[in-house]
Amino acid sequence: MPSDIRALEPRALWNCFADLNAVPRPSKREERVVAFVREFAERHGLTSMVDSGGNVIVKKPASADRVDRPAVILQAHLDMVHKAANGLNFDFDQQGIEMWVDGDWVRARGTTLGADNGLGVAAILAVLASKDMSHPPLEALFTIDEEQGMSGALALQPGLLTGKTMLNLDSEEDDAFTIGCAGGTDTLVTFEYADAAYVAEEVFVAIKISGLRGGHSGLQIHEGRANAIKLMARILGACGEEVVALSSLRGGSARNAIPAECQAEVVVIDAERFEAAFRREVAGIQEEYRLIEPRMSIVAELADSRDGIILAMSPNDQRSLVLALRAVVNGVYRMSPVVPNLVEASSNLSLIELGNGRAEWSGLQRSSVDSSKLDVASAFAAPFQMMKAEVWHADGYPGWSPSAESPILEKMKAIYLDLFGHEVKVGACHAGLECGVIGIAYPGLDMISFGPTIHEAHSEKECASISSAQKFWRLLTKTLSEM
Repeated sequence: MPSDIRALEPRALWNCFADLNAVPRPSKREERVVAFVREFAERHGLTSMVDSGGNVIVKKPASADRVDRPAVILQAHLDMVHKAANGLNFDFDQQGIEMWVDGDWVRARGTTLGADNGLGVAAILAVLASKDMSHPPLEALFTIDEEQGMSGALALQPGLLTGKTMLNLDSEEDDAFTIGCAGGTDTLVTFEYADAAYVAEEVFVAIKISGLRGGHSGLQIHEGRANAIKLMARILGACGEEVVALSSLRGGSARNAIPAECQAEVVVIDAERFEAAFRREVAGIQEEYRLIEPRMSIVAELADSRDGIILAMSPNDQRSLVLALRAVVNGVYRMSPVVPNLVEASSNLSLIELGNGRAEWSGLQRSSVDSSKLDVASAFAAPFQMMKAEVWHADGYPGWSPSAESPILEKMKAIYLDLFGHEVKVGACHAGLECGVIGIAYPGLDMISFGPTIHEAHSEKECASISSAQKFWRLLTKTLSEM
């Protein structure tokens, strides 16, 4: 780990983050990071346990000046999105995140940084390790699998936490407090299709889309960023099934990320028409997105030749698939009529994989209103149901409704103003936070979410502001000293 990361202030925070980033922690495979947290607790003389949902709870007694205070819950999630830049050979199971300092920003070399939610986890660890910090009794809750459906929070075991106030450290703007968020549900689709056979001597081409910005499918969904899977469907539609036969298709990197790459392998039936249609459609796409996607790359290259027969979709099935992918709801579905400039409902076509007679794809639908969430999920499913694909919806997770009366919000607003000389922004976000889910197991919690400034989460361009992390640390420690 570069020494300049560990030299950053506050050192307690950045050293915990550096240690954490040496541990692989993909969603649904958090065994190593769970062990890391429990060993950390043991080294510092603290008790820890793993609940029936796989979440880790660490408890720390109050400092001497706060022993009469009620317990406070500190919460963050252990998993991170593992994503590497297109073409980068990086083994997340064996390699730690390689970080470097770029002015006021900490970045990773070609991968996600893990600041979401690693900086929240690191802040809690630094508080737990502190010997001289003023704080009430602390109950640290480290949840698992937040990025892939919040299964840890959904399975959180009741009766283990006593605190009535929870600080969620999973927000990404240092000048804002979040007191509400969207709920979400995943829509999953499978389609069995008929193959047609083509001889290997046919022209076999790989169409590759890369260099898109990608990003968080909740926080960035309103920015008009290109979705690589939707662009590929557009190109395939422009060519038509009489010009290309689709052999394979793969796109997206995570259920909650806007797809930044997609690749299709096609048999070219009519080379002259393919070249004209491809060139025309790509020129239009690049002109439309030239300002928001300046690094976009769309190329068609000869693919590796194969011996014997190439299997590709039958024309009828290919036409049905491409039409459905072009029609499916993607992006902002409805803006909030209550909160200015807040997305109420959205949909993101997240992942697709196709080949050898079977296709699977999925999307994540979000909304701060349950009925709207069901509506957008149904709209996403509709074109796939029309093509007779198998469609089902995951159970999903609830949103978090803002509370009109929140003691922790009023306390932290005053602390923020005192520390930084201006008022903090207060609002809801379109991302999914675990607060609403945790509130099911522990009803009546007074909750707030805050954190340091993080840009481009869920992409290899993810970065965290150093000065913002310092601001976040001051706010966290000051808050704990007054609770």
